[in-house]
Amino acid sequence: MSNTCVIGLQWGDEGKGKIIDVLASDYDIIARYQGGGNAGHTLVINNEKFIFHLIPSGILHPGKICIIGNGVVIDPGLFLEEIAGLLKRDTGELGNLFISDRAHIVFPYHKELDLLIEKQKGDSMIGTTGRGIGPCYTDKIARSGIRVAELYHKEYFKEKLKKNVEEKNMLFNNVYDAGSVSWEKIYDEYCDYAEKLRPYVRDTVELMANAARENKRILFEGAQGVLLDVDFGTYPFATSSNAGVAGVLSGLGVPPSQVHKVFGVMKAYSTRVGSGPYPTEIDGELSEHIRTRGGEYGATTGRSRRCGWFDVVAVRHSVKINGVDSAVITKLDVLDDQETLKICTGYRSGNRVYDNFPADLNVLTDCEPIYDEVPGWMEDTSEVRNAEDLPRDAIQYIQTIERYLGLKIEMVSVGPERSQFIRI
Repeated sequence: MSNTCVIGLQWGDEGKGKIIDVLASDYDIIARYQGGGNAGHTLVINNEKFIFHLIPSGILHPGKICIIGNGVVIDPGLFLEEIAGLLKRDTGELGNLFISDRAHIVFPYHKELDLLIEKQKGDSMIGTTGRGIGPCYTDKIARSGIRVAELYHKEYFKEKLKKNVEEKNMLFNNVYDAGSVSWEKIYDEYCDYAEKLRPYVRDTVELMANAARENKRILFEGAQGVLLDVDFGTYPFATSSNAGVAGVLSGLGVPPSQVHKVFGVMKAYSTRVGSGPYPTEIDGELSEHIRTRGGEYGATTGRSRRCGWFDVVAVRHSVKINGVDSAVITKLDVLDDQETLKICTGYRSGNRVYDNFPADLNVLTDCEPIYDEVPGWMEDTSEVRNAEDLPRDAIQYIQTIERYLGLKIEMVSVGPERSQFIRI
């Protein structure tokens, strides 16, 4: 069994949580490598819904080791809320859950700054979740961030926190005309968090190295989607980390040789939360219909997702960057009642047709999508469990996407439940 990285090939919300949950039984370790509380993975098991923001989606499988790597930014309060939720339900393998001692910590001033920066942008708002993720990554890159390991050296932590809060208060007071935050209050709160986190904190670099030596099977869990990647997405309308397979190496401290397979997840249509260019966006009643059928509301914020047709140009970009080996299509059932479906195969901008995904946001914002129209199947697929039982036109839709992407689709999801999937 090879080690597999699961990534989103669109703008996030592709259903990675469910796919990781489905695959987890075949692996020993499930390791999250980037993002933070801005991610939301939803699992539905026996009609019971679980939403995880930080804890890897494999936590509900007995005997699995779950790791939150150094590339993830940790909100201790949110993490402990998720732990409490699992304890209340008497589920989850919490003794096998570990947080990297190198992971950076999200503080209240990060959240405050996140909201203030977004408000100042006005019409150019990115659509941040307000969870403090961007400002935390900013501090990390600026070398002023505070890591998990530093929480356990109280005097050092106190002095570094005090300095950080003083700097942030200068911004709050002088730039944003906002009130100050108290370093003393934060210090007391986070010292308490530190003790509650202590059972989970490990040198996860060593854990991963030992796993490799012991030939453990590893499932690398990505958050968000490649089209939100800080380098390869629709920057600046992007997240603050590398959501693609490159994030595995820096986010967990593993060598490239440990990633054996890249498995991409994509919806049968597309969605996007927040601002930014979206060439295949659908307006009006059809958009609302798909949103309602697909439950397209953010797991983290509850915001409505923008809905659009499947975009070959955008997904092919993600496939190319990440060397995707095969893929899964999710939410096929959402399109069960559509007589005609559209697949975007190119962008027309001025006199030029793009079959690649351009960095130029002006092109992405103003282009005209070129569509291939295909027939819908007008049959319920939610109860289908074998590929041969899928409607003929549903199979044709899947094969058309395969042909455009040059990519094998191994699985199809036809509902939110763990059991609602088909192996192709």
